[in-house]
Amino acid sequence: MSRTTLGVIIGNRGFFPDSVAREGHSEILEVLKKEGIDTVCLTTEDTKSGTVEHFSDSKVCAELFHRHADKIDGILVSLPNFGDERGIANAIRMSGLKVPVLVQAYPDNLKQFSIGQRRDAFCGKFSVCSNLSQYNIPFTLTTKHTMAPKSPAFLKDLRQFIGTCRIVRGLHNSRFGAIGVRPAPFNSVRYSEKLLEHAGISIDVIGITDVIGRADKLSDSDSQVQSKLQAILQYTDVGKAPKASLLKMAKFGAVVDNWVADNGLVGTAVQCWSAMEEFFGVVPCTVMSMMSNSLLPSACEVDVAGVIAMYVLQLASGTPSAIVDWNNNYEDEEDKCVLFHCSNFPAAFYAEPTKMDAHEMLMAILPADKTWGPLQGRIKSGPMTFLRMSTDDVAGMLVGYVTEGVSTTDPAPTWGGVGVVQVPRMQELLRYICENNFEHHVSVNLSSVAGSVIDALNRYLGWNIHPHCTTK
Repeated sequence: MSRTTLGVIIGNRGFFPDSVAREGHSEILEVLKKEGIDTVCLTTEDTKSGTVEHFSDSKVCAELFHRHADKIDGILVSLPNFGDERGIANAIRMSGLKVPVLVQAYPDNLKQFSIGQRRDAFCGKFSVCSNLSQYNIPFTLTTKHTMAPKSPAFLKDLRQFIGTCRIVRGLHNSRFGAIGVRPAPFNSVRYSEKLLEHAGISIDVIGITDVIGRADKLSDSDSQVQSKLQAILQYTDVGKAPKASLLKMAKFGAVVDNWVADNGLVGTAVQCWSAMEEFFGVVPCTVMSMMSNSLLPSACEVDVAGVIAMYVLQLASGTPSAIVDWNNNYEDEEDKCVLFHCSNFPAAFYAEPTKMDAHEMLMAILPADKTWGPLQGRIKSGPMTFLRMSTDDVAGMLVGYVTEGVSTTDPAPTWGGVGVVQVPRMQELLRYICENNFEHHVSVNLSSVAGSVIDALNRYLGWNIHPHCTTK
């Protein structure tokens, strides 16, 4: 992923010590640099101490941000002292930027309460936030009211905010692809293209016959086909998969790669059941897994809302996402369940190297040689974030839920891609899913990024994402 750039505003107020503002300017930029974050910030050549205080400072800051608007992903407001609340709000408003804003205030030290040492940023933060609210500028708060920039707690907040920025930036004018039509039984994954378009998300479509037709026209010796075939062989243990099946997968992958590149797509949802197998002769799971693993998420059964949620989680964490079924109870464990798919999980999800197999379910209705492609394996143990989003066509809004849990090492002896997960108060979550018209699919990521997701989607994009057992 590309590096994040923050516009940085250091607040100042004349009758508080300039020295703490200068120290704060230096310290916050040092912290951001160590975190690998690029910055756009006033210097001492631009304004006194490189800070924003008067209206003239606001204009200079706004002009600086405007010149770099194409690369600024978010704004950090840092208050080494009380700060000038109007100056900060004016700078953001006049810059024209519509990006996430994080407000951080320095703590005071009881041993440094003299006029030349005290900060009063604890108090100033209220005024800054009040003015931002009056200016209709949404903002994010740190976990604690005042936090030192080098503290572990602030660094955790900063990293979460960076995830928020990546989501907001990544979804802006994003484009996804729908390959084929929704399988008839899957009414639950219906969605509104118009609501997504209104939210700045475009959907390109292509018929499955177009993809199969283009694939059939490719020769076995085509350079793209051979390149894709080698990529498949290097990606997974293909087991006893017939060479003819592997060539078909390579042709399908080459066609999809070209279509994705030509249309600037960031993710796809594929008609993987069961026309692909019946009329083309392979399961697309491996090709989809490869796309997701390379940060081009791909979802099953033309679940467009599902692949958007995969992309959101990927933006927040910087790592691949998968889409799974909430599939089975786990004995009498009320807070555990089994996740399952055939599967197209990215290789990064598996505890062991992946292995391709034939599709046990489809073999009941199709010849075995038409069902090669699913990847088998166990999901790694560790933290996990779950996100489901949908279009509520009746209410005219984007909705969803997000929660965190853990992937466990509990046994789950079954075919396919599988994992056992534990989520706090899972029975409440399952009831919420049933009562609020959500799908059996959920997008997952091996990380803890619910805070970034809620902040980005609810606060800055105006969606309605329900936080189940999360801190924000």
